[in-house]
Amino acid sequence: MPYMTRETCKADLARTVSVLPNLRYVDLPEGFFSDDSSSSTLRQELQHRCPEIRSMKYHAGAESSFTLLAHSRLWQNLEILELTGLEIEPDTLLYVLASLPTLQEVKLGEIPSLDDTIFRPNTSLPPFPPLSALLLEGTPNVTASGLIAYLSRLETRELLIRLSLSTTGLLLQDLHEVLSCAPHLSELVVNETVSRSFPLKPVPPLASRSLRTLHYEILSSSHSPNPPSDTYYTYIASSLLSGALPYLRELYAFSPLLPELLLVPPNAPFTGSNKSSRFSNTSSIYSNSSQLGPMLGAASFSGLFSSLTIYTKSPETLETEWSVTTLEPPSERNGRRGSASAARPISLVNSDRSGSPNSGSGRSKDSILVGNGFGGFLAVPNEDGGGRGKPGLLHGRKASQGSEWMG
Repeated sequence: MPYMTRETCKADLARTVSVLPNLRYVDLPEGFFSDDSSSSTLRQELQHRCPEIRSMKYHAGAESSFTLLAHSRLWQNLEILELTGLEIEPDTLLYVLASLPTLQEVKLGEIPSLDDTIFRPNTSLPPFPPLSALLLEGTPNVTASGLIAYLSRLETRELLIRLSLSTTGLLLQDLHEVLSCAPHLSELVVNETVSRSFPLKPVPPLASRSLRTLHYEILSSSHSPNPPSDTYYTYIASSLLSGALPYLRELYAFSPLLPELLLVPPNAPFTGSNKSSRFSNTSSIYSNSSQLGPMLGAASFSGLFSSLTIYTKSPETLETEWSVTTLEPPSERNGRRGSASAARPISLVNSDRSGSPNSGSGRSKDSILVGNGFGGFLAVPNEDGGGRGKPGLLHGRKASQGSEWMG
């Protein structure tokens, strides 16, 4: 529904919903969600005439309407609930959520009273309900401890498939503990701003066999030549290289160098003794993240079991389009084998389609990797036997010189 129609024709909208008793989803004016008096007629019609509503929002100012849900048995088939900026007590929240038996997705944002106790067992209060999707935003008092307590319940652990954490109290070095408690999680969103580097102590990698989509969007609180966020991307790279996320298909990150962390190690095979200046920033990330050396060292690349698409943006140009890199796992059916010491793949960028966030071209950058069937990735040379190859070679075509493909 057009914005101006929604905001200026509230009376017409109220008359329309009054004759739609089976209505499930409706685009409502902003004032409706905060109990604005201009939307009172529309609210009354929707509450009395449309019992099948499936999705609803409550923003700051709508505390009384939200509390009403616990006693009125209104909208008993609600599946999606968004709460933002409400001044409510935790027990009120739990009683309302417990009164909605079909709830599947809950978003909690900017609720000052929300902390870990909401997820912990309490014999005097109903438990936080099992959900398929939980979204937390602006909840600095919710930590890994509370989430682990929530996921310790069997019915919750088996149901949750989507988790979003934006500006919470979760320490990123504890994220692996939360992930290990969610065996069916398929989508994870983490959006944080950090001021300190990743801890020096050894931290287990992020590990999940169910995760398919990961938004790992970490920013530094200040601009510096070596921002602390780089060490967090080194950590996620180590998790991928260790094979701990074998079925991940999409990865979103605010670091244009993340693909290079996966593609070009400090001593990458096929690159020769002269390092390209293009990878100087990548080497800096490695050198500034020596605490992660054991995870990024000489261990063989166990690889992915499916292709991985990495979407990246530069922290300075978040308004631009995503730059895209595609990684293909090694194939045992590939007849040609490169060096078994190739712990990380070599990236080849098609210059005709390059469109980095800073280029302004509006097109994405695609990199495609060819498996060698021996646990590594093929180097694709150019006609003189070194460097980058022609774009056609990226699709698995044989070179005229077989020796060129052996590295």
